[in-house]
Amino acid sequence: MSLPLIGEMRHRLRLEAQSRAPDGGGGATVSWGLAAEVWGAVVPLSGSERVEADGLKGQLTHQIVIRYRPGVLPEMRFMMGTRAFDIRSVIDVSERRRFLKCLVEEKLP
Repeated sequence: MSLPLIGEMRHRLRLEAQSRAPDGGGGATVSWGLAAEVWGAVVPLSGSERVEADGLKGQLTHQIVIRYRPGVLPEMRFMMGTRAFDIRSVIDVSERRRFLKCLVEEKLP
């Protein structure tokens, strides 16, 4: 795999982790908190549409490459401005602890 050049890692991303708090009715309220701010390369991979609830729902997938940091999990997400990217998988590129490749799905409104 070719690693990104430093100039390609130009996107400022917020890495967020979720926390759940009981809502008093047997459920939970989900909130997101900042885990780190990182620079990364965001590369679109594919787009598709599907029918959901009698309407079309768009889906975009991306690859986000950041410098290695421990603790990045699929339960987290990246934010870039108002755009949210749910992490689907995290790969330690070449298992050398230099870069993480995250396959993400963009949440569309």
